[in-house]
Amino acid sequence: MTLACIKQAIALFEAPNTCAAIALSIAAFVVGALTALVVCKFACPCGGKKAQPKNPAKKFDKAEKLHHAPTDGSIEIYVGNLSYDLTEDQLRKEFEAFGKVNSARIITNRYNNKSKGFGFVHMPNRAEVDAAISALNDKDLLGRKIKCNVARNTL
Repeated sequence: MTLACIKQAIALFEAPNTCAAIALSIAAFVVGALTALVVCKFACPCGGKKAQPKNPAKKFDKAEKLHHAPTDGSIEIYVGNLSYDLTEDQLRKEFEAFGKVNSARIITNRYNNKSKGFGFVHMPNRAEVDAAISALNDKDLLGRKIKCNVARNTL
């Protein structure tokens, strides 16, 4: 800015009508804020983003949820592509044909309590688990081919 512009800005504040001075002050603030934002975006090593804390223990994809292994020594089977009409009792009966089932549960939406289309079955015997997985994987159950495999526990 030239000296003449500075003198005119100072004269605005001395005038009886200070609306122009207030408008000039607001414009100067906005220009300064935008300049600081642009400088931070390009000059800052973080690129203007907040630093995200890194968790070295977390080595799995964000889509994968934390899931505890069964504490009773049973083997957990993931069962996917389930019909939304399938009940836990029906799921249990399908697996009981191959041996003892400790538990069977279908994961539901917490807000409307509807099935999410997958579940887990706990069976204590490894040979029975293998037989159930090989027999039920890709089996048609209520119009859908279910997917079965040993669950991957991330904890």
